[in-house]
Amino acid sequence: MTSQTTANAPRRPDEERAAARLLVSGLVQGVYYRATCAEKARELGLVGWVRNLPDGRVEALAEGPRPAIHHLISWCWQGPPAARVSDVRVQWQDPSGQHTEFQVHR
Repeated sequence: MTSQTTANAPRRPDEERAAARLLVSGLVQGVYYRATCAEKARELGLVGWVRNLPDGRVEALAEGPRPAIHHLISWCWQGPPAARVSDVRVQWQDPSGQHTEFQVHR
Protein backbone atom coordinates (compact mmCIF):
# COMPACT_ATOMS: atom_id res chain seq x y z
CA MET A 1 0.00 0.00 0.00
CA THR A 2 1.35 3.45 -0.89
CA SER A 3 0.43 6.67 0.81
CA GLN A 4 -0.59 9.71 -1.13
CA THR A 5 -1.00 13.29 -0.03
CA THR A 6 -4.03 15.11 -1.30
CA ALA A 7 -5.12 18.69 -0.96
CA ASN A 8 -7.92 17.61 1.38
CA ALA A 9 -5.78 15.39 3.60
CA PRO A 10 -5.19 16.72 7.10
CA ARG A 11 -1.71 18.06 7.72
CA ARG A 12 0.52 16.43 10.26
CA PRO A 13 1.32 18.71 13.23
CA ASP A 14 4.95 19.01 12.11
CA GLU A 15 3.76 20.39 8.76
CA GLU A 16 1.99 23.40 10.30
CA ARG A 17 2.71 26.41 8.12
CA ALA A 18 4.09 29.46 9.81
CA ALA A 19 6.06 32.61 9.08
CA ALA A 20 8.85 34.36 10.91
CA ARG A 21 10.59 37.69 10.47
CA LEU A 22 14.26 37.40 11.44
CA LEU A 23 16.63 40.24 12.32
CA VAL A 24 20.26 39.12 12.44
CA SER A 25 22.93 41.30 14.04
CA GLY A 26 26.71 41.12 14.04
CA LEU A 27 29.18 40.90 11.16
CA VAL A 28 26.55 39.74 8.67
CA GLN A 29 27.01 42.02 5.66
CA GLY A 30 29.75 41.52 3.09
CA VAL A 31 30.22 37.87 4.12
CA TYR A 32 27.72 36.17 1.75
CA TYR A 33 25.13 35.93 4.51
CA ARG A 34 22.16 36.71 2.25
CA ALA A 35 23.18 34.26 -0.47
CA THR A 36 23.84 31.39 1.92
CA CYS A 37 20.70 32.14 3.95
CA ALA A 38 18.63 31.97 0.77
CA GLU A 39 20.35 28.74 -0.26
CA LYS A 40 19.61 27.18 3.16
CA ALA A 41 15.99 28.39 3.10
CA ARG A 42 15.43 26.89 -0.37
CA GLU A 43 17.04 23.63 0.78
CA LEU A 44 14.53 23.56 3.65
CA GLY A 45 11.57 24.21 1.32
CA LEU A 46 10.91 27.71 2.63
CA VAL A 47 9.72 30.76 0.69
CA GLY A 48 10.23 34.45 1.41
CA TRP A 49 13.18 36.82 1.15
CA VAL A 50 16.37 38.09 2.77
CA ARG A 51 17.93 41.57 2.55
CA ASN A 52 20.56 43.85 4.08
CA LEU A 53 19.39 46.74 6.26
CA PRO A 54 21.10 50.15 6.32
CA ASP A 55 22.04 49.66 10.00
CA GLY A 56 24.24 46.62 9.24
CA ARG A 57 21.74 43.91 10.14
CA VAL A 58 20.21 41.31 7.83
CA GLU A 59 16.43 40.88 7.73
CA ALA A 60 14.63 37.80 6.43
CA LEU A 61 11.04 36.66 6.12
CA ALA A 62 10.59 32.89 5.95
CA GLU A 63 7.35 31.00 5.37
CA GLY A 64 6.77 27.27 5.37
CA PRO A 65 6.61 24.33 7.75
CA ARG A 66 7.33 25.45 11.33
CA PRO A 67 10.11 22.83 11.88
CA ALA A 68 11.91 24.08 8.76
CA ILE A 69 11.73 27.66 10.05
CA HIS A 70 13.18 26.51 13.37
CA HIS A 71 16.03 24.87 11.44
CA LEU A 72 16.67 28.11 9.53
CA ILE A 73 16.69 30.09 12.79
CA SER A 74 19.34 27.71 14.17
CA TRP A 75 21.38 28.14 10.99
CA CYS A 76 21.07 31.95 11.26
CA TRP A 77 22.95 31.88 14.59
CA GLN A 78 25.98 30.52 12.73
CA GLY A 79 25.62 31.77 9.17
CA PRO A 80 28.38 31.36 6.60
CA PRO A 81 31.99 30.85 7.75
CA ALA A 82 33.01 34.54 7.66
CA ALA A 83 29.95 35.76 9.61
CA ARG A 84 30.05 36.63 13.31
CA VAL A 85 26.44 36.60 14.55
CA SER A 86 25.72 38.38 17.83
CA ASP A 87 21.90 38.17 17.88
CA VAL A 88 18.93 36.70 16.03
CA ARG A 89 15.54 38.23 16.83
CA VAL A 90 12.47 36.27 15.76
CA GLN A 91 8.96 37.62 15.33
CA TRP A 92 6.39 34.94 14.51
CA GLN A 93 3.46 35.91 12.31
CA ASP A 94 0.76 34.38 10.17
CA PRO A 95 1.98 33.25 6.74
CA SER A 96 0.79 35.50 3.92
CA GLY A 97 0.99 32.87 1.19
CA GLN A 98 2.13 35.52 -1.29
CA HIS A 99 5.65 34.14 -1.85
CA THR A 100 6.42 31.33 -4.28
CA GLU A 101 10.20 31.15 -3.84
CA PHE A 102 12.97 32.43 -1.56
CA GLN A 103 14.63 35.55 -2.98
CA VAL A 104 17.61 37.72 -2.18
CA HIS A 105 16.59 41.37 -2.21
CA ARG A 106 19.23 43.96 -3.04
